[in-house]
Amino acid sequence: MNSALNAASTRDQTLTRPDIESLVGETPRHLVGCDLSGASLVGLDLAGWTFEACILHHTDLSGATLERTLWQSCRGSFANFSGSDLTDARFASSDFNNALFRGASLTSVRIESSKLTGANLSDIRGMDLHFEETLLINAKLPNLSFRKMTLKRVDFSQADLRKCDFRMTTFDDCSLREASLIGSRFDGSDLRGADLGGLRLVDASLFRGATVSREQAGQLLAGLGLNVR
Repeated sequence: MNSALNAASTRDQTLTRPDIESLVGETPRHLVGCDLSGASLVGLDLAGWTFEACILHHTDLSGATLERTLWQSCRGSFANFSGSDLTDARFASSDFNNALFRGASLTSVRIESSKLTGANLSDIRGMDLHFEETLLINAKLPNLSFRKMTLKRVDFSQADLRKCDFRMTTFDDCSLREASLIGSRFDGSDLRGADLGGLRLVDASLFRGATVSREQAGQLLAGLGLNVR
């Protein structure tokens, strides 16, 4: 094995499961520029590890212990985090398009300046999941609670947001364009900073008790063929 793997910081290596297992110890590791594509890391304890500029395409991390991990500038399309424990983890400037988080624990997770287009966050466990400047286009996020949060530059276009809790939530430069909102709640929310394009007047009942702009109200009425002047 390359001697670089024995250092606390491992750089520019292609790593397999045996390589990762050899690095597991009392001290969390810092991987920089490493390629873990296709590796099966199922069930490993990687709590506190840092992944910087790593490639994780199709990497299987299902059931892994990933508490307090940091994912900085990583690329991991179709990565599998199903059933993993990501409590207190942070994703920053990363691309995890079509990643699978189903059934994972995401308590106090922060996802910032990242792309999760097509990601599946169904049946996740936990609370206080924070998104900022993140693309969640066509993502699956049913039953999540965003209550009393301020969402900044989050794109939920065409996302599955059924039965989500947006009560008293503030939307700042966000998009709900053509999202599925069946059963969601918006009581007390401020939607003036949200793109509501593609929604129909029949959806307006979901926004009862929310604040919308005159322009947004006009867009909803236009769905009935009315001209608002």
